Amino acid sequence: MLFRNKAMRTPIIAGNWKMNKTVQEAIDLVNGLKKSLEGVDDVEVVVCPPFTALYPVKGVLQGSNMALGAQDTYWEEKGAFTGEVSVTMLKDLGCKYSIIGHSERRGYFGETDEDVNKKAHALLSNGIFPIICVGETLEQREAGKTDSLVHDQVVAALKGITASDVVNVVIAYEPIWAIGTGRSATSAEANRVIKLIRDTIREIYNDEVVEAVRIQYGGSVKPNNIDELMAESDIDGALVGGASLKVEDFTRLVKYQK
Repeated sequence: MLFRNKAMRTPIIAGNWKMNKTVQEAIDLVNGLKKSLEGVDDVEVVVCPPFTALYPVKGVLQGSNMALGAQDTYWEEKGAFTGEVSVTMLKDLGCKYSIIGHSERRGYFGETDEDVNKKAHALLSNGIFPIICVGETLEQREAGKTDSLVHDQVVAALKGITASDVVNVVIAYEPIWAIGTGRSATSAEANRVIKLIRDTIREIYNDEVVEAVRIQYGGSVKPNNIDELMAESDIDGALVGGASLKVEDFTRLVKYQK
């Protein structure tokens, strides 16, 4: 098992394209990123297109330094689950990562902490690394519930996951009030909550394991705030929405000033 600290953890920048890009637009975007990110080897880069573009994007990514990720999955291997996409299907496509528990899935589609945990187990059992999203609403923040809510989301998401598996999990702290709003937590506040997440993982496992787990910040991450976010002690990367849809912007995020 590989144990890391901040200096040893490989930064991870992942682009969540959400419900954007046709197949041709996705191919064009990845071709642009391949050129602009050629030679980058000190940051792990993940692109998460919509399901419709996963297969063609996989072909374009061949020979690149970028990994393929999905935006969601379902925990059953197969069956009468109309509209769902299974982990085994994602594995067949060559996905290395899958986002789960995003606030839009929780909010619009009623996904629960239990659902997120089931998806995490299914992904890990098939060799796909989960990017587990946690975060609070503006109302919850103003009510002083941020710390307890995020703590409980992390505990629920990791229920039953072994120490040897959790080192392959990425946690993304995404304050819901900052997603797609143009508002962002200050770098200090983002780092404070991410440190709380790290302390929560330490409670469940141990000091060695917690130093291996990468924790991202998400929520209006842009070229003008990436440097200060990545300079913080516990922030290991970013889960990026809108800024991942433009070659120039996403390239600037990956090539943040160290």
